[in-house]
Amino acid sequence: MKHLLNTLYVTTQGSYLCKEGETVHVRIEHETKLRVPIHTLSGIICFGQVLCTPPLLGLCGERGVSVSFLSENGRFLARAQGPVAGNVLLRKEQYRRSDDQEKSAEIARSVIIAKIANSRTVLLRAARENGNPVATTEISSVAALLARHLKNLENLVPLDTLRGIEGDAGRQYFSVFDHLITSQAVGFHFPARTRRPPMDPMNALLSFLYTLLVHDVASALEGVGLDPAVGFLHRDRPGRPSLALDLMEELRPPFADRLALSLVNRQQIKIKDFDVTETGAVLMKDGARKEVLKAWQKRKQEEITHPFINEKISFGLVPHVQALLLSRYLRGDLDAYPPFRWR
Repeated sequence: MKHLLNTLYVTTQGSYLCKEGETVHVRIEHETKLRVPIHTLSGIICFGQVLCTPPLLGLCGERGVSVSFLSENGRFLARAQGPVAGNVLLRKEQYRRSDDQEKSAEIARSVIIAKIANSRTVLLRAARENGNPVATTEISSVAALLARHLKNLENLVPLDTLRGIEGDAGRQYFSVFDHLITSQAVGFHFPARTRRPPMDPMNALLSFLYTLLVHDVASALEGVGLDPAVGFLHRDRPGRPSLALDLMEELRPPFADRLALSLVNRQQIKIKDFDVTETGAVLMKDGARKEVLKAWQKRKQEEITHPFINEKISFGLVPHVQALLLSRYLRGDLDAYPPFRWR
């Protein structure tokens, strides 16, 4: 099994990353603050005004360490990677299936089933933990609606129908998300899902976590030889990692949503950790981002038993396992793609 390597997150503005032998050096104002051996890293994520030298980018490319550049507030800007890995026949099969609406629908259906089931699990857990009878009733009601969607997905349906079901289920799920916020409920009031830009602190937190998740999923796909840009549920668009967004759907509830709720309900993140711009957009402060990144890394180190391979793995390896299972399905080694169903 693949080992879970570290991701280096650089958030300090003005940082300068360079290569010293086989080590990444992080310098701030001409002083080396951190040294990290390249073989311990799977990726580097730079936020805002962070510079990387060409020799370092070359080393990362040779060693398969992806380097992503995000805005200071977490918006994806660019990604640098080395030569494409993997069997060209696998990618050709991926492209063929992506061009076939029916075959795309088969994979998209599996992903959506897992997303809805995992969303329902988040709600059912919250209903058991919530002491408010009214909130519990509303949460349970939406969980029942999600169960009906799962029933409707027992048979294969067209891709456009799948997208409609996925959209309805997402709106219903987020319609009761506010009830899942049991601490700091006023400051983190969640009226609806908003993005580009997020308009409240909880949406800002979710968007930031989703950005981290899509990076990990894209890296996992590249690691098994798949093209993150060519998806089945999300269609091709220049600059969009469509396949990474596909696989991310099933992982959002257990990875990002639960972590966001935990950070808020345990008051590890507070309302003072956000700023509101003149346009109404809400941005996370630097200190809060560092706290979220610590929690993200800790979450990835937790052990779970994967429901399909029935092995204990780190949570952070789930994207890699799902990418591997998808590649095996495309090669014909599996009869269907087994999505991640959280227990």
